[in-house]
Amino acid sequence: MAKTMGVLGPAGTHSEAAAVYLTRQSGEDYRLVLYSDIYDCLQAVEAGEVDSALVPVENSLEGAINITLDTLARCDGLTVWRELIWPVHNQLLARRQGEIKRIYSHAQPISQCRNFLQRHYPQAELIKVSSTARAAEIVAEAPVDSGSAAIATARAGELLGLVPVAAEIQDSAANCTRFFHVGRGNMRYLPQEKVLVICQIDGAKAGALYDVLKEFAQRGINMTRIESRPARTELGAYIFFFDLEYVDSPQLAESLQAVQEKSIWLRNLGTFPVLTVR
Repeated sequence: MAKTMGVLGPAGTHSEAAAVYLTRQSGEDYRLVLYSDIYDCLQAVEAGEVDSALVPVENSLEGAINITLDTLARCDGLTVWRELIWPVHNQLLARRQGEIKRIYSHAQPISQCRNFLQRHYPQAELIKVSSTARAAEIVAEAPVDSGSAAIATARAGELLGLVPVAAEIQDSAANCTRFFHVGRGNMRYLPQEKVLVICQIDGAKAGALYDVLKEFAQRGINMTRIESRPARTELGAYIFFFDLEYVDSPQLAESLQAVQEKSIWLRNLGTFPVLTVR
């Protein structure tokens, strides 16, 4: 029986396109299950409704996807199996060529295409919706002369019969999104390249973060990313996310043990490979 993977829907989102690629590239038989938001995707994995989920965690232009980080911090049973680096290609789609009065999309693509929109459609109303695919659906359902357009994927346009008004409208050609393939328990995909650690430290103690970072630095463990989020327990309390380069050496385990001893709590969310789509 096919395994199931939760994905942010509806069909035609960047998330769904990335999931289709991952399934084909890996040769694994996954059936995609579409959810209306990222939180629901991750909760479905934790509840056992699906076997795994592919969720965005960071965009190169807009930064961290906070709902992903916050949910991972609260879900004890989830681990990261793989990371996927997905290039973002945004298209302006409509039912036909003509005057554009309003443009629908998710908040991030609107921001990612800000310069293009200001140059070409400064008078258009920008309307934020739950996903790029939902934006495409709204435009497909609107009257043909409504002046509506969507920032969405080429796949969404093909699925809904929309025409491209402008292609590749993102402000940066380097625009990409990091996705985490998340599941319950450990899944040892190779090669092992990264480790994701979450911990909470005592923010009232002077030098507490320095003491934690020192444990990695003095053992030669390279940190590729650090992110902080409110712990949601009290003002000034923070959780830290550390991306570490995986090394097959005692120093990695020693550093994690030392950091755990200096933390209120620590969770290792797994060791995983990184797949980059060119």
